[in-house]
Amino acid sequence: MSKLTSWFRGLLLLELLAGMWLTLKYLFRPKYTLMYPMEKTPQSPRFRGLHALRRYPNGEERCIACKLCEAVCPALAITIDSEQRADGTRRTTRYDIDLFKCIFCGFCEESCPVDSIVETHVLEYHFENRGENIVNKQQLLAIGDRLETEIAERRAADAAFR
Repeated sequence: MSKLTSWFRGLLLLELLAGMWLTLKYLFRPKYTLMYPMEKTPQSPRFRGLHALRRYPNGEERCIACKLCEAVCPALAITIDSEQRADGTRRTTRYDIDLFKCIFCGFCEESCPVDSIVETHVLEYHFENRGENIVNKQQLLAIGDRLETEIAERRAADAAFR
């Protein structure tokens, strides 16, 4: 009986007609298209975008060159070189992130003991020339300086979940 039923359904092309009915039903409904540059989709407060390095309120960079972010990065996108300063503390001399390799997993942000490296909400960035995909320490600090108030607000809003 089931073979006869499936043969009959195949003969009448019921699946095809059901798909065409669904297409016809959605044809006259309002569309969900956004005009992208003018209209933005809502973003989660936990969205992970472009990286930034933060500073302390006194202007000193937070990164202590522990290299935990470099070790935990599954894509091996972070490269850190460090040296000892005169006061005995370690600081980074080189902090590079290859954005082509980065998978924006957030492990670097989670592993940082001093909240130095963060992922911002910025998703609109582009590269025009070869080599611009590697973001160096100065660029990361500039991004952090520019977006510090927004980063602090998002960190405060997310503090209950950390």
